[in-house]
Amino acid sequence: MLKSKILIITIFLSFGSLLAQDRYLVYFKDKGSNQHNILNKSSAEYKEAEAGLSKKAIERRKKVMGENYITFEDLPISSEYVKVIKNFGVQIHRELKWFNAVSCYLSDEQITQIIILPFVDKIEKVRKLKRIEPEIKQESKDESLLRLPKTNYIHNYGSSLPQYELSDIPAVHDLGISGNDVIIGIMDSGFKWKDHPALSNSKVIAEYDFIFNDDNTANESNDGGSSQHNHGTYVMSLIGGFSEGNLIGAAFNASFVLAKTEYIYSETHAEEDNYAAALQWMDSIGIDIATSSLGYSEFDSGESSYTYADMNGETTIVTKASNLAFERGIITVTSAGNERGGSWGYISSPGDAFNVITVGAVNNDNQIAYFSSFGPTSDGRIKPEIVAQGQANWGADASNGNFKTGQGTSYSAPIIAGILGLLKSAYPHLNNKQVREIVLATGDNKESPNNDIGYGLLSAVRALNYPNIKFENGVYTLNKTFIKETIPDPGSVKLHYSINGGTYSTDNIIYDGSLKYSYSLTSIGEGDSIEFYFTFNNGSTEVKTPANENYVLNVENLSIKTVGIEDNIVIPTEFNLSQNYPNPFNPSTIIKYYLPEKSHVSLKIFDMLGQEINSLVNAELNAGNYSAVWNGTNNYGHKVSAGAYFYRITAGSFSDVKKMIYLK
Repeated sequence: MLKSKILIITIFLSFGSLLAQDRYLVYFKDKGSNQHNILNKSSAEYKEAEAGLSKKAIERRKKVMGENYITFEDLPISSEYVKVIKNFGVQIHRELKWFNAVSCYLSDEQITQIIILPFVDKIEKVRKLKRIEPEIKQESKDESLLRLPKTNYIHNYGSSLPQYELSDIPAVHDLGISGNDVIIGIMDSGFKWKDHPALSNSKVIAEYDFIFNDDNTANESNDGGSSQHNHGTYVMSLIGGFSEGNLIGAAFNASFVLAKTEYIYSETHAEEDNYAAALQWMDSIGIDIATSSLGYSEFDSGESSYTYADMNGETTIVTKASNLAFERGIITVTSAGNERGGSWGYISSPGDAFNVITVGAVNNDNQIAYFSSFGPTSDGRIKPEIVAQGQANWGADASNGNFKTGQGTSYSAPIIAGILGLLKSAYPHLNNKQVREIVLATGDNKESPNNDIGYGLLSAVRALNYPNIKFENGVYTLNKTFIKETIPDPGSVKLHYSINGGTYSTDNIIYDGSLKYSYSLTSIGEGDSIEFYFTFNNGSTEVKTPANENYVLNVENLSIKTVGIEDNIVIPTEFNLSQNYPNPFNPSTIIKYYLPEKSHVSLKIFDMLGQEINSLVNAELNAGNYSAVWNGTNNYGHKVSAGAYFYRITAGSFSDVKKMIYLK
């Protein structure tokens, strides 16, 4: 027993002495001497990278990367370089292949020795990122609220009902959709899931402590405090908790991968390399969704801090890691931060990442929370993208196995991650780009997004009701649900569609007998644009959906957006070219134009040098209102570089030019 105590004390003191040193990232110039051949599929490096990915990870990557699902970033770091670094007496803490770097504790002398090595590019200090988070309230709700009256829902949500009902989650649960076959990765301070009644039956398929490098994500004897796992446990419960009468999480039947990345020692902070390493690990397992409730903006005393100018989507390590995860097909979610009213105010890293879904917080009346950080990013993009309830939330209390209230964007982000788990469970074919597009299209503020609530409150019902497209075995299938709609006769559901501005066709749509309607689109191919809407009979009248818009499908990138149909009611009286929407954009944008008379129309994209990039329209068109979709590709189907572009229309004697910004 005495030996065990001595060992624990020794480990703790050893770890404490390392914490007293500075950790650095050593970046390498390349991944070995054989640069021209290592990306060859027959190379040992390529095979090692591929072997490190699960079958599910490869399938997910292929949805967005095609057959080139292994990139330079995935290749292993040169073992020879690592060996040389170790020969200086350096202990390697973490290998970050995505960044071609290792993190390690270095003395000044070792820095001087290593920086001059011919294969070393640079050395940077690892930042300790301080999290500003409103504390979880310790008091319980009034006894009268602990058991809310039983509702008409299948499950009894207890005191958690308001936070989920605000986003229409119980209505989706009632359809049997609860997150099955979806893997959600959570990065946080730790997880006491095995002992909490709302989490003990959770499907945890992997967990890892990136602080102490073991498989225990709950408190350990060498943790800095007994509250280490409290925050992560609470966050996990909002997604995966299940306790009838107490808490029913948003995607309680999902599977989970847990990463303990945030060390609570004397202050609350997380090291950048832990976060990046956790995302690499989760990617290899094959997660569908990664969520973190770690909004970073202020830094420990003595640290080299980032500034608001660095919140540009491409500077911080955690932001770069989020970008790389998204490129590999992962749906990325993070909290916006809790700096509203503080000296910082703005969203924090990695909420500035280009495609991460950054989540703000509202109260149960759908009013912005007093602490929820605002946008934009320093390069002018709208943030946050979406909001959910983050005030007076009800979640798991790791300290006593009970439940309590809490607040923060830390607790709105997991609700959004849970909704996306429901969406992926209902439609497994969706890739991360499609999911992000659905989020932006179904917020309750989508018509006028701003830097307080973004595109607004997300509804699970609206997200699942939004149409989506599946491409499999050469066939494009359009999918639609009508949750909360009254359709006495499923046979009355019709699809009305027009291909490339042609005449509208009407056809029946197939019903699966329980939830989904589908239609196989034949005689279409890449580059085609389809405008469509649905109608059905609700027992008394014919209903059009969407009521005041039409959907526009761009086949090439499986993108579906909405356009107003009020423009289609009256033939325009003059030629006009509208500003594209959205702008800036990624992955696609809509360009609307108006023809008062039959004309030969040419609509082309040009770069800043005036060189033609893509010809979107070259056809004789009747008078009317039209839209074209550009997905950032050239005439050969290759993606263009991010930057400014011009689009020009000529129709008869009419000509006009406008500018747009393409982001990556």
